[in-house]
Amino acid sequence: MKLFSRENYLKKIRGFYDADDIIKVITGVRRCGKSSLMATISDEIRQSGVPEENIIYIDLDLRPNKGIETADQLESLILKKGTAQGRKYLFVDEIQNVTGFEAVINGFRTEGDWSIFITGSNSYLLSGELITKLTGRYIEFEMFPLSFEEYEEMKRFYGKEINTNPLAELNAYITEGGFPRAMFFDTLADKRRYVMGVIDEIFEKDIRKRVKIRSRETFETVMRYVINNFGATASLRNICNELNRAGTAVTINTVVRYVKVLVDAKILYECPRFDLKSKRSLQGEKKYYLPDLSFFFARNTDNRINYGPVLENIVFVYARSKDYSVSVGRIGKLECDFILRDTNLSYSYVQAAYTISNRETEDREYRSLESIKDNYPKYVMTTDYLLQKRSGIANVNLIDFIKAGQLF
Repeated sequence: MKLFSRENYLKKIRGFYDADDIIKVITGVRRCGKSSLMATISDEIRQSGVPEENIIYIDLDLRPNKGIETADQLESLILKKGTAQGRKYLFVDEIQNVTGFEAVINGFRTEGDWSIFITGSNSYLLSGELITKLTGRYIEFEMFPLSFEEYEEMKRFYGKEINTNPLAELNAYITEGGFPRAMFFDTLADKRRYVMGVIDEIFEKDIRKRVKIRSRETFETVMRYVINNFGATASLRNICNELNRAGTAVTINTVVRYVKVLVDAKILYECPRFDLKSKRSLQGEKKYYLPDLSFFFARNTDNRINYGPVLENIVFVYARSKDYSVSVGRIGKLECDFILRDTNLSYSYVQAAYTISNRETEDREYRSLESIKDNYPKYVMTTDYLLQKRSGIANVNLIDFIKAGQLF
């Protein structure tokens, strides 16, 4: 089957295809499309005229490679496959399956003529020698499940029906989620079974094998609580207190540890809070967002959509996929949904709401942005098509903005 090209990520990596002094590390939650991206990269390199024998592709999740668990075994396999002359392009998928892979990868990098690409499903990939010994010698490219823009593009690519009503199509994206494989299941029930399988796979492969979980029931309770309250301001202390009040005996240390595990496994993303008056990060309270909304809907039987946190989550993931740093802003007693900082250290401010069709809601969404006195761009993003003009702040349709792949 012809692969759908994730151009948003490919264009970030193309400039490094021939960089044999830099390891290209592709990370992201399981099943977000890392393997397909790496296969697309290898195809593009092949189509550029590189001989087949100079492209070494090793998928450590495939049955023939299941026995490759040590650094020596990995090195022997690479040497066996990499006998061609000239620059070789090495792709290793799910490299964290190999203990001590860092020394092997570094060894081939220092030889020159090896352009290396590796994938891993979580940040444990960057917790060992790769991060301590190779600072400046690797680049991480983080992937997410499909954005709404990609969701429609992929549907079109594979001939799937697209609802002509933009809001209905957005609702389908929200409830189905953006895991690429889920698109090929016909029913919502099957899509959700698939997502539940992804969650189970993350626990078995990314968590249980690497972290000691004394009580899976307690871990599941913490995970369920944070997932069900995504987009809400919370401190770990408050989460601990809420769980104890609900009958789950858990210590603050356990909550801290389990939430870190969920963040490391990319089931959750932390969004810190920033005080715009003092220009300091606020300690304690944070918001947590999901890499994909299907994590919430697959675990809940209620299909009603709370558009406030849902639209925030969509904007958060979209901004992160475009390489923005994201934080929540506080201005006195007011709050700005997001402060975005791009790679040039320029800022923009975003409020996300389903609609501002009544004056009270309009005032609430604009007030915090109007209190920010710098000249960086400010956006109120809604699903409205009748757009307001107020205080020089851009009121934009969120659906059209994301579908066009626009930058803030």
